[in-house]
Amino acid sequence: MDHSADRAVSVAGGSIGRVTDTTAYDWRSFLLRWSGEWADSLPDDRARDEGDEAARQGRWLGFPPASEERIAAMEERLGRRMPPSYRQFLAVSDGWRHAGGFVWLLAGTEEAHWHANESGLADLFEEDAGPDERWEAGIWRRGLQLDVESDVTHVLMDPEDVDEDGEWAVYTWSSWRAAPPERHADFLAFMRAMYREFHGLGARRRDGEPEFVNDTTRALDAHVEEARLEALRGGWEQALEALDEARGYGRPRAAGLGDQIRVLLGRTHRSSYEELVTDARYAPELLPPLVAEHAARSYWDDSTLKVRLRGADADLMALAGAILEEMRAGTYRYTAAGPFGEAVERARELARWGDTDGAWRTLADAVPLWEPLGPDHLVPLGWVADLLLGPLLTPERGRELLSTPRAGQRGEAPAPTAGVDPGGLTWLAEPDPGNRRTSYRFVLVEGVGPQELPGRLADGDGTVLNEPMTSWDARHGSSRSGREFSSYDDRALMAVGRTGTGWSFAFDDDPAPFHRQRFVSPAAAAGAGTRAVVVWSGLRTWHGEPYFHLSVARDGVERYAFTYADGRLRTSGEIPRALDPGRFFGDPLDAAAVERPLLDAVAREFGVALPRHAIVNGRLHTFTTRSWTRPPGDGESYAVIRLS
Repeated sequence: MDHSADRAVSVAGGSIGRVTDTTAYDWRSFLLRWSGEWADSLPDDRARDEGDEAARQGRWLGFPPASEERIAAMEERLGRRMPPSYRQFLAVSDGWRHAGGFVWLLAGTEEAHWHANESGLADLFEEDAGPDERWEAGIWRRGLQLDVESDVTHVLMDPEDVDEDGEWAVYTWSSWRAAPPERHADFLAFMRAMYREFHGLGARRRDGEPEFVNDTTRALDAHVEEARLEALRGGWEQALEALDEARGYGRPRAAGLGDQIRVLLGRTHRSSYEELVTDARYAPELLPPLVAEHAARSYWDDSTLKVRLRGADADLMALAGAILEEMRAGTYRYTAAGPFGEAVERARELARWGDTDGAWRTLADAVPLWEPLGPDHLVPLGWVADLLLGPLLTPERGRELLSTPRAGQRGEAPAPTAGVDPGGLTWLAEPDPGNRRTSYRFVLVEGVGPQELPGRLADGDGTVLNEPMTSWDARHGSSRSGREFSSYDDRALMAVGRTGTGWSFAFDDDPAPFHRQRFVSPAAAAGAGTRAVVVWSGLRTWHGEPYFHLSVARDGVERYAFTYADGRLRTSGEIPRALDPGRFFGDPLDAAAVERPLLDAVAREFGVALPRHAIVNGRLHTFTTRSWTRPPGDGESYAVIRLS
């Protein structure tokens, strides 16, 4: 059964526990509390009818209890023994008024009846349904109807959806909710949900209505405050459980506090921060992730953002609009105050050159120094929307940050999460999640910064680095800008960063087809005054025969190289034994068995790695190299395409 409300119910006086058919639930305490709270919440002029007025004066929403004989007669009429929790409810109250906000009268022994598709909804739900969906839609034919008076809301118990204790699941559906039927594990779980719904609606008081305060709300509000402090101590799991419980009862602050935790767990689809996001104190931290999620889901229609910011004043809406423009332009940059803010800047610098593990450690180690914007600010969040820092977040890292004591609270620090980059180069031999990368090429240059690579590998405008962006954005933007393409040229769009000890890299994850006769390695030009390594692999290519190239230059001169293409191996210079291609390439070629050990040998020989997380998930500076092919020879024709 569903026990999600046990804590709040027990705190509010009286406990409802898990029992068998031979043990009674404490229905009377629960229903008396509900009735009293309902009576106290009802304005003097809001009674619907004489029954409501009598219920308010008597502080009882129920009816006289049903005798065992009356329950047995009902079961005889229906041909089925009723499930335990419903039977025990009837023995306390033979029906119920105001089950939540939309069921005004719930059936007792006389009114409960088989629905038998009375509503015609079975036909609607079975239309175009699969086998499982058709079985679920059958609830409208076989279900026991419990709603007597309602706001177009159906309540049905399913005699075919039965647990080990003989409890029947309860399904509710409203035509105006635009959602599938909601399942409750049993009748008790349904009534608890309706009690929570009563509280959630009661918390939304209109002007002039009495304040909705009672023992339950006071207990839940105390839980919210305890959860807030527990979250700052690092106990986010217990805190989130308590906050979600209070949220179900509509308690203020509960959703806004819980959503801050959920964002770092990657559960952004439910996050709106409710009243906290419209508080000017918290908007600089809570708005960016909310706006970023909106920007990712909707480019043209911003009406949903206005809905999520309902109640925001003109200044806050203007701030949200400005952040949204920065998100879409790729210029949003998160800043924070104090030592944590200084760490944010250091982390951004590391992230933009590919060291995402180092950037995360810098950020995470500074969390104890973080300064909240107010008492209901649980965790730094604006960085999640930062185009460079946001990709650092993983579920494991989110849990680490949430588990870190902060804002002056004491607690046990969590163990640091492991880095997400595997190191080395062998990850390149693994298909990416979309199984798209089957070829790639990169240049490694020793002793120079990544900002110097365009000067070694590009001509003209290519010497300027583009702003950090994803690989897809870089290619999409490049293809849309005014450019000239030649069927002979092979100018690579490459992402740059730092790698290994004192090396920089330029990486292309979607190279043009490899042409051995026309290919010119950029190693010599890149290695002027230092060492440079060029690798181009297509051992898993879908286009033509597999190939692999390695060339190494020092002081502007190519020292050795080998190329495997067209089923042949060609070498030049004195190749170190560790990289001897004869150790890797056999006849016939086993491409899968070659690529990984060959990449591992390159990584070991030069002490280098490429940052997978930054290349695959992050944002890096890019530039366009000069052509990797020689100029056309006499009689070699080619086409030129100009985009304006």
